[in-house]
Amino acid sequence: MPSMKTKHKVVCLAAVILGVMGQVYGQNKPVVLRHVTVIDGTGAAPKKDVDVEILKDVIVAIRPASNTANGSLVDMQGKTIMPLLISTHSHIGTVSGTTTAAENYTRKNILRQLRHYEHYGVGAVLIMGTDRPLLFEGLRDSSAAGRLPGAKLFSAGFGFAVRNAAPEGSGMDKLFRPVSAEEVPKQMEELAKLRPTVVKIWVDDFNGKSEKMKPEIYQAIIREAHQHGLRVASHLYYRDDAEKLVDAGVDIIAHSIRDQEIDDVLIKKMKEKKIVYIPTLSLDEYAFAYAGNPQWINDEFFKASLEPGVYAMITDPAYRDKIKNSPDYGRNKIALEIALRNLKKIYDSGILVSLGTDSGANPLRAQGFSEHLELELLVEAGLTPLQAITVGTKNAATVLGIDKAYGTLEVGKKADFIVLTESPETKIKNTRTIDSVWRNGKPVSQGPL
Repeated sequence: MPSMKTKHKVVCLAAVILGVMGQVYGQNKPVVLRHVTVIDGTGAAPKKDVDVEILKDVIVAIRPASNTANGSLVDMQGKTIMPLLISTHSHIGTVSGTTTAAENYTRKNILRQLRHYEHYGVGAVLIMGTDRPLLFEGLRDSSAAGRLPGAKLFSAGFGFAVRNAAPEGSGMDKLFRPVSAEEVPKQMEELAKLRPTVVKIWVDDFNGKSEKMKPEIYQAIIREAHQHGLRVASHLYYRDDAEKLVDAGVDIIAHSIRDQEIDDVLIKKMKEKKIVYIPTLSLDEYAFAYAGNPQWINDEFFKASLEPGVYAMITDPAYRDKIKNSPDYGRNKIALEIALRNLKKIYDSGILVSLGTDSGANPLRAQGFSEHLELELLVEAGLTPLQAITVGTKNAATVLGIDKAYGTLEVGKKADFIVLTESPETKIKNTRTIDSVWRNGKPVSQGPL
């Protein structure tokens, strides 16, 4: 095993190489990636043995490989590039080590986690309703504009929940908790000033542990949000709640329906109303997986994504026993099975499915790794690897409204992509073989390992 001194030298050398490459690729002459395979995120078959020409931060050509290309040449024989992933349901800032708390929410911690997402090939994240005032003191806008390192940050601001009910603690003190519909207009006016990407609401009862949000309140939230030109994304669990929310005009279902299989009537309504569905399957796997030994538990790609102390916690036999002996253990396993079946039916119907994970909501939902696990679970549900990648790139970019520049690798789009040593065309786990991460036509990371 290499010494710490040797590791330090390797890291420093890598940083120097990336810095030099960044200077070269930032010049006005084109960069040409030679003999590369392109998975473009549209769902189309991979383009094999092509040259990708980049000028500044934009893809200007994708053409059959040639030996006559001009510019700075980068040999990518045997490698595959795909768009950066986008998570449309994540959380940031409140997790540090094994804790989730308001005091963790600092500029330093937020920037660290955005950079961490980037190492895993995640180019943008939508934070679903758990942000704090600090974010809106220039940090959110600077990140979304690309003026800060790491994944671009989009925010739902301060979400709406039920008073004295879940979600509680963990820095959740900035949520709006109206007790009547009459309180909603003033609260929505306050939120709208922050220009959130969406409005987040928590509706369900967290397995009977909380009071549900009253229909007249979430109806008022949806109505007021729409008057401000804002979409509403709902945390939910039950099929019946989903039906009522769809009737009320909700725009995004931000978790899977997990208590029963969805029927054709609800699917038809969702499709007619252009509902976006974010299944967060990895959340459901994390709910019970640590009771045993999931196949990824000792994977370095997973371990590198964890906050300090979390690996020791989740592999402690006492912790595993606690999860397995929980009264929710069996229910959580069944919930994932139902979620997988519902996702396939919803996807096959033509409803827009977008990648989201709820990563960062607590230390168990590892930022970066969760997005790759979500792709694997999408494939387990019955999608092809290329379909899963489209869910995590093109579809997610569409949800964030950034699809004109991001989400696919096409001429005229930003040169933001992951370089992989193995193609995920037929094996989705190969999205984890990250060789480097590129932003704006320049390499910015050699991945998490």
